[in-house]
Amino acid sequence: MAVFVALGAFLMTLAGGWTAQRVTDRRHLVLGLAGGLMLGVVGLDLLPEALRAADTEVFGVPAALLLFVAGFLVAHLVERLLAGRRAAHGAEEHVHRAPEVGLTAAAAMVGHSAMDGLAIGAAFHVGGGMGLAVAVAVIAHDFADGFNTFTLTTVYGNERRKAIGMLVADAVAPVVGAALAVFLTIPEKVLGGYLGLFGGALLYLAAAEILPEAHHEHPARSTLLCTIAGAAFIWLVVGLAG
Repeated sequence: MAVFVALGAFLMTLAGGWTAQRVTDRRHLVLGLAGGLMLGVVGLDLLPEALRAADTEVFGVPAALLLFVAGFLVAHLVERLLAGRRAAHGAEEHVHRAPEVGLTAAAAMVGHSAMDGLAIGAAFHVGGGMGLAVAVAVIAHDFADGFNTFTLTTVYGNERRKAIGMLVADAVAPVVGAALAVFLTIPEKVLGGYLGLFGGALLYLAAAEILPEAHHEHPARSTLLCTIAGAAFIWLVVGLAG
């Protein structure tokens, strides 16, 4: 049952990626919307869940927040190291972007989607009602996941073929995760720590890369409105799922 329901996440992820592909003539609006979606996912979905799951403190600070900061710094470090390596070899790159960063970020989205599938499977172990509730929440925000996976891959200069490959992997991941839930059980504290780390990395990409690029060539009011709309959409999804 969990795998069948996870097919809804598969279709919604593909729909999000398809939408990102179809509006390439309004690239600044796509990036603005992607930045808002990422901001909303981090602030309204991932971080609250991480704080709830990983409720221990380390030297007076919640462990989830420490990992959140660590994720932000790791993403910054990786991006700088890759950009520096390409510059040292004389490679040309747009605003110092390395394609490897886009692929790494997309791979992290795939991992997150697999965790969503595990959550669906685990919830169905508790009961059918709980499983359907979790599935609705996952399916609702998987549109944003597909949109962001395709956008993150392409904005760093990767060719369309690779972006579609990462999108398909992201769509399949919840189904695989739901199937693995039959055999695996992830401790809640480990899951919370992962969400904090992933949230920090995602926030870095949104704030330091995606949004500045969105306003670089088109500092229009419409771009800002798309960012606000993206964050508001995630708020709506979280509210309806709750």
